[in-house]
Amino acid sequence: KSIAYMEEGNSSQILVFIHGLGSYAPAWKKNIAALKDNYRCIALDLPGYGRSSKGKYKASMTAYAEVVNAFLDQLKIEKATLVGHSMGGQISIMTALAYPEKIQKLVLVAPAGLETFTPGEKEWFREVLTPTAVRLTSVDQIKANIAWNFHDMPDDAFFMIKDRIAMRNADDFNAYCYIIPESVKGMVDEPVFKFLPRLAQPTLVIFGENDNLIPNRFLHGKTTESVAQKGVEQIPNATLKMIPRAGHFVQFEKADVVNQAMKDFL
Repeated sequence: KSIAYMEEGNSSQILVFIHGLGSYAPAWKKNIAALKDNYRCIALDLPGYGRSSKGKYKASMTAYAEVVNAFLDQLKIEKATLVGHSMGGQISIMTALAYPEKIQKLVLVAPAGLETFTPGEKEWFREVLTPTAVRLTSVDQIKANIAWNFHDMPDDAFFMIKDRIAMRNADDFNAYCYIIPESVKGMVDEPVFKFLPRLAQPTLVIFGENDNLIPNRFLHGKTTESVAQKGVEQIPNATLKMIPRAGHFVQFEKADVVNQAMKDFL
């Protein structure tokens, strides 16, 4: 596997940014721009995503935690703070649990893993999303799916739509269609909620108050804040920040607020 990554800043304090499902390193560009003067900022593309290599890879949370660990080793990084969005949040939790000596702090941005699912709900996830479903997503549906990640999608986020539409003509598009359902299975098959009390790291959890993805609107009628609070209560040393007028992509939509919260926490 080859891992693509973006790096800016020069500091002994290292932040490693881990993107969410169907996303990639550029999702962090507004955060890196604000943090690179004080931190060494590294945003990676997980295997199967962005500019990293594609293939029939394992997309379990354990496998991705192993990738993050190997990535740190390869760059000779002994200690880092992980900043994970959505699925990247769940991967960050798994990495911190598996390799606690390497992870200083956690910043979990709209993390997956705090919402819990019954066996039947997990089965629904496995069945509803298939490689064919990803492959056949229309342009209109792509636009709607990405817009749904925001409370009010900013103009400068449209590159995400443009890139996703362009991918339909890429040589490795089938590999992308494979990794998305595998990643969803990875999240539901390795829930982390019951392990949250084992997290020793100081943790900042950030959610947009208008998150359309957490909790899942088809399965759960709860509020985002109730899911967030329930999860944060399980983590021994955690702080929750709810950000108004922001959706699931809160680090992009309200970058200034999120960046300030991260600086205060770090």
